[in-house]
Amino acid sequence: MVDSNAKRIKYNNERLFTKGFVMAISSVGVGSGILTQDVLDQLRKADEAAQITPIDLSIASEKDKKSSFDVLDATMKNLIDSIDEIKNQALFDERKTTITGTSVDVTASANSDLQDFTLNVTQLATKQIEESGSFAAKTDTIASSAGSVNLNIDGQDFTINYDATTTLEDFKKSINDVAGTKVDATIVQIANGDFRLFVSSVDTGTTQDITITDNDGNLNDTKLTSDFTAIQTGVDANFEFNGQAITRTSNDISDLITGYDVTLKELGSSSVKVEQNRENIMEKIDSFVSKYNAAVTELGKLTKSSTDSDVRGIFSSESTVKGLKSTIDDLLSNVGGGVGSLIDYGFDIAKDGQMSIDKDVLNQKLDDSSSNVEAFFSGGTYTDANGTVELTGAFTEMSSIVGGYTDYNATLDQFKTSISDNITSLEERKTAATERLDNRYDILKKQFISYDLMISRLNSASSMFTQLANAQTNSNN
Repeated sequence: MVDSNAKRIKYNNERLFTKGFVMAISSVGVGSGILTQDVLDQLRKADEAAQITPIDLSIASEKDKKSSFDVLDATMKNLIDSIDEIKNQALFDERKTTITGTSVDVTASANSDLQDFTLNVTQLATKQIEESGSFAAKTDTIASSAGSVNLNIDGQDFTINYDATTTLEDFKKSINDVAGTKVDATIVQIANGDFRLFVSSVDTGTTQDITITDNDGNLNDTKLTSDFTAIQTGVDANFEFNGQAITRTSNDISDLITGYDVTLKELGSSSVKVEQNRENIMEKIDSFVSKYNAAVTELGKLTKSSTDSDVRGIFSSESTVKGLKSTIDDLLSNVGGGVGSLIDYGFDIAKDGQMSIDKDVLNQKLDDSSSNVEAFFSGGTYTDANGTVELTGAFTEMSSIVGGYTDYNATLDQFKTSISDNITSLEERKTAATERLDNRYDILKKQFISYDLMISRLNSASSMFTQLANAQTNSNN
């Protein structure tokens, strides 16, 4: 009986192996339930924590630096832009015109004379306007056969051709086509059956008299020649500049004072004040102060030292950014060309590093000598009791100092590149480390399956021996 049971068990086990039951195992732990996928996953997590996680943390840190740097970079570009606006000498050459009265408009170009004056308009310049005789319709023909007329204005002759089919409308069009640079022609319906040609000079003044002469005598009548009547005579403009009588052919005057464009609008007197455009200067100064303070605030936050990681600046240990902060902190004291400092012009720095501007002080400096302020800020000849000196300009110097960081391929560009290179290098390290772990655990998985097969065989053999032993024990009993 024992031999029979033992043979049956041995046969069944051999049959399982020979049928390939155990060898068909392809999933970890299926055979024995000991070396499972969960064990592999836990080992993988441990390895990732030791090899991948530190790289991930470094990548996250570098990306945080890049994001912070992008904000800093934009802040510094805003600052250099505001500096460059003030170093531009054209800023101090801009003019503002204030007019009391409605008789004139005056604009003053950059660097034109600063002055107050009066303009009293006594006569506006007018155009010459001529009116033809009456036609029953604008489609009436004007001539019996071909010919031409001579249109003269301001000493210039224009030949206008016609023929037997030319209508009043055709004639008007020909005038505009041929002499349109000097006259404007139009047809007006005065009443039913009363159409008239109006020809007006483009320009104004006494020289704009208009005449039309029939060269060939083939016009139907004199409506377009001797019947041509002036309904408005061209006259010159008359006005007084500070009481001095002046005449011009036009109401638009650009040759009165160099850089001034004057438009006479109506009769009457107006007072004009041309001064430096202080509003624009102060606007640019305000922008600089605001951008400077934004840069100081951002640099202070990014470089703040602290044992508390939540407070410590992300660039607290970066020499490049700390060097930039030191440069900005000392900016005002490092410019001026030896003839003063920006503090003399109303600028001040508080204990917290924030800048302010006293515009009363700056305005007084501009009142005292606008040219000296321009020279001190933007460069040029500076003259005082000590003599004359050529200055580079405080804001020109600032631009050079800050530009050493913000210019293309300068310090900040290089720093940004180094951050990007670090991120790329770390990502490559992570990829390589991940590939190594993938390879390792592919091999380990195969080994686990193999070990699992061996354990399964041992378990099967142990089970067979246990059954044999139990069968022997039962037979002895």
